[in-house]
Amino acid sequence: MPEAEPAAPLPARHDPYAALRYPEFRALAFAAFLLSCGLLIQEVALSYEIYQVTHDPLSLGLIGLAEALPFITLALFGGHLADRREKRGIIRKAIAVVLLGSVVLAALSWPSLRARLAPQVWLLSAYGLISLVGFARGFYAPAASSLRAFLVPREIYGNSATWSSTFFQTGAILGPVSAGLLFGIGGLSGTLLVVVVMFSGSLVLISFVKPRPVLPNPNAGNLWASLREGIDYVFKARIILYAISLDMFSVLFGGVVALLPVFADDILAVGPQGLGVLRAAPAIGALLTVMICAYRPPLDKPWRNLLLAVAGFGLATFVFALSKLFWLSIVALFATGAFDSVSVIIRNTIMQSVPPDHLRGRVQAVNSIFISSSNELGAFESGLAARLLGTVPSVIAGAAVTCGVVVWMWRRSRELLTVRL
Repeated sequence: MPEAEPAAPLPARHDPYAALRYPEFRALAFAAFLLSCGLLIQEVALSYEIYQVTHDPLSLGLIGLAEALPFITLALFGGHLADRREKRGIIRKAIAVVLLGSVVLAALSWPSLRARLAPQVWLLSAYGLISLVGFARGFYAPAASSLRAFLVPREIYGNSATWSSTFFQTGAILGPVSAGLLFGIGGLSGTLLVVVVMFSGSLVLISFVKPRPVLPNPNAGNLWASLREGIDYVFKARIILYAISLDMFSVLFGGVVALLPVFADDILAVGPQGLGVLRAAPAIGALLTVMICAYRPPLDKPWRNLLLAVAGFGLATFVFALSKLFWLSIVALFATGAFDSVSVIIRNTIMQSVPPDHLRGRVQAVNSIFISSSNELGAFESGLAARLLGTVPSVIAGAAVTCGVVVWMWRRSRELLTVRL
């Protein structure tokens, strides 16, 4: 009798919690959660207070510019250091700098001391802290992003990207909502004290991650050659270049987060508590979406899914611009977060999977510059456009540009529709 053929091995069962089974990844994820949540609480409280002092949408745009300039200036060098120095140490020093700045601003915002300061002095100190955050992020972002890839096996990079987004989006939900509640209870000074505690907890959690050895790199001693190597790789890897370019241009023109204090105060008339809900709505949509993506990853046709997600982001922004109803505005912002989370998961998986280990820090630095250009410089663009065009017309124009960018990118990148991750 002919021998029976061996049975085909059963496919490995998908484990939606794979990355969370690694203690160091959990420590880094929880530390990032506390840091992102604290930064958002701080940002929402400061943006509302600054708008109450100035009543000028451009002052909100200057928040993004104050953070973006030092970050963009230092991010490439931060990526260079992340590839040639011990990453955990860089992360701890960056968080410590943010913590110190927040302690100083909390002291200056204490009612008895602030009463003796001219409003211009306090505004300068607030913008100074925001710039300090940008400075620290220039070192933190590439080090944390590249360290994550060393904490889990390569085959679950997509799962780790999903859970990293989950922790970030959870912080993005709790941060704005908490900011509105804390601001109503304890004012700005009480809110900033809570932020100081959260940054301290983040610093403690990072100590549970072991230092990783630095990988050898032939250009490690030559700064300019090292930076050029990372930039050249990004521009040669088309899927990386197109993915981060798509994100940059869509959020640069289509983002509305910086203008939410204007919508909360002047258009929807919902106050600081309403502002917290508006800021949390995109993160709620994002969190629910990434939880679904943990079970159904959007990586089978990543480029197609990325284009569809950004198009949906633009359409939801258009609805928000036209809305005069608080509940409809929340739904539209919820949708922007849901669509954006899909693009974040796909882009983060690309950034972890494609670059080689010895280049990952510098590639992440270039990615961070693109992201900062879209978020922080986008905030400045939003404030400036609102000053020139009006708040609602500027958001409508940004949504139209976002949809146009998707069409243009689809025509230039059809060959990427067959790429699999």
